Amino acid sequence: MNTAMHDILPKIFYFIDRFEPKHIIKLDKKIGIIYRNYEEKYDEKKILKIKNFCKRNRKKFYLSNNINAVNKLNLDGVYLPAFNRSLSSLRLNNKKINIIGSAHTYKDVAHKIKQGVQLIFISPLFKVKKSAHFLGIIRFNLMSQKIKIATVALGGLNSKNIKKIKILKCFGLASISFIKNHGKINNKII
Repeated sequence: MNTAMHDILPKIFYFIDRFEPKHIIKLDKKIGIIYRNYEEKYDEKKILKIKNFCKRNRKKFYLSNNINAVNKLNLDGVYLPAFNRSLSSLRLNNKKINIIGSAHTYKDVAHKIKQGVQLIFISPLFKVKKSAHFLGIIRFNLMSQKIKIATVALGGLNSKNIKKIKILKCFGLASISFIKNHGKINNKII
């Protein structure tokens, strides 16, 4: 990954499924926000509210799975979940928009590279409730070393295993519940 990319992309990402300004404002400014809510219908007013809040608070804002909205609203980037297999919808109006995505297998990684992602979230790193399978430190590092673009660790972070992040070969980390419950996380952890 080139040095300019290090300046553009956050090292820590926080997934949200609802907009809670009082919580987000307390987070380190360098944490990127990814809005991902597959239960609700797309709400442009809500997305603009989050975008404006993030802009005022100098936080990068990514929208999950909606490249058209990212283009229209000129967001910082789009997050493509592992299940997004589309190649046709990835036309960006602005070259500064970042494409980031997640993968669970080498096959997923190859597909994300075809989609043009600049950063791949590999998951789950640790055991999570919704899956019996997880990578662990060794398999994560082996997978990360084979990938030619920057990787982010995602899944199963908790207060017992967070210190293991330092032995990962990755660019950064992403979380849903750990950041929500602990908030005080910053780039020094990686």
